[in-house]
Amino acid sequence: MVSNQKVMRSGAPLGAAVGTLAALLLLAGCKTAPSPTETEQPAPVAHSTAVAPPADNAIDVALANAPAEAAANSASSGPAPVINRSAPLNYTVKRGDTLWDISAMYLRDPWLWPEIWHVNPSVPNPHLIYPGDVLALAYGADGSPQVTVAHGSTLRVQPLVRSKPLDGPIATIPYEAIAAFLGKPGIVTRDNIKKSPKVAAMRDRHVVAGEGQEIYVEGLEKWGPGRYAVVHVGDPLINPENGKSLGFMGVYTGTAEFAAADKMSKGLLTDSARESQAGDLLFAVDMASVRTDFVPRAAPPGTDGQIMAVVDGVALIGQYQVVALNRGSKQGLEPGHVLAIDQKGERVYNVTCRNRDGSLHWCMGDQVQLPDERAGTLLVFKTYEDMSFGLVVYATVPVRIADIVRTP
Repeated sequence: MVSNQKVMRSGAPLGAAVGTLAALLLLAGCKTAPSPTETEQPAPVAHSTAVAPPADNAIDVALANAPAEAAANSASSGPAPVINRSAPLNYTVKRGDTLWDISAMYLRDPWLWPEIWHVNPSVPNPHLIYPGDVLALAYGADGSPQVTVAHGSTLRVQPLVRSKPLDGPIATIPYEAIAAFLGKPGIVTRDNIKKSPKVAAMRDRHVVAGEGQEIYVEGLEKWGPGRYAVVHVGDPLINPENGKSLGFMGVYTGTAEFAAADKMSKGLLTDSARESQAGDLLFAVDMASVRTDFVPRAAPPGTDGQIMAVVDGVALIGQYQVVALNRGSKQGLEPGHVLAIDQKGERVYNVTCRNRDGSLHWCMGDQVQLPDERAGTLLVFKTYEDMSFGLVVYATVPVRIADIVRTP
């Protein structure tokens, strides 16, 4: 009874307080709704000065330095998978480097080098790289990786006295591995055997001769004096697909110089790769056709073939050995083309059979064909119409004659 009377007495003041509070809330609500002029003036944004965390590899650094649109493109699609995660951001070319080694350093698949090499159209041969040049990995405006070159680093333009000529461009593959095939015939035809000058004998009745020894050659009078490559007639080159003979392997043995050319001419062996012997043929050295500046790139589709032979006749082929292929310029192969090597799958007997209860027992079952396995990679450096020579630049397992080569 007492509490009800108190409430009734305080009803009037409470109603006034509620009305005042409602008015204040209404005014506050109106204030929180922005005016048209306030919406046209956005609040200032504080610019962040935080430094990005350090990159783990060259790809991250290149992306961090790329234009905004390149970073956006790369962020949406991820870094190009062809770039090795360990690729350097900058690299100074050294004497002894090869284009293949540098390509493999930047790319998981070195034959994709033309896709990232930034070609300068103002340079006559933009693919030439010299010792001292600095290569830089970056990303272009479209998000694609690029490797650019700064020709002539500070090390190369210092005013120093040079005791020898400037270094030439680096070779695509190790020069010493293919030198015996440059400017010299790698294939010998039956017509060559009939018409070419031949080694008749060695001085002092030696059976074989090497550098610094003299040899006698017959049939040189039609060719004249000069410098000649001595070539041994090696194993026959037989296309395993159709059994057609393409000639014989021409094995370079040395270089001989002749001051005069007669029916029987005496010459000096000035260079020797192996022993020369009677019956070896002589060919003029054609260094004008030698090229070592070709660019590695994938061979076109449809150039699948087989390994016909290997230089030195070894059974198992490894890295930096030269092999002969049954595909040539007629099939579209050119120096610089790269082919994958597949080890030909063997046919083996299935030696397990099932019993009626499902258990297995040993037996001599039917033959089964095992699948081909990737064995390595080769690079074509010299082509003929129906065949070519390639250098094995990478091998995971020993390569064999009759193994398959194909577009990688």
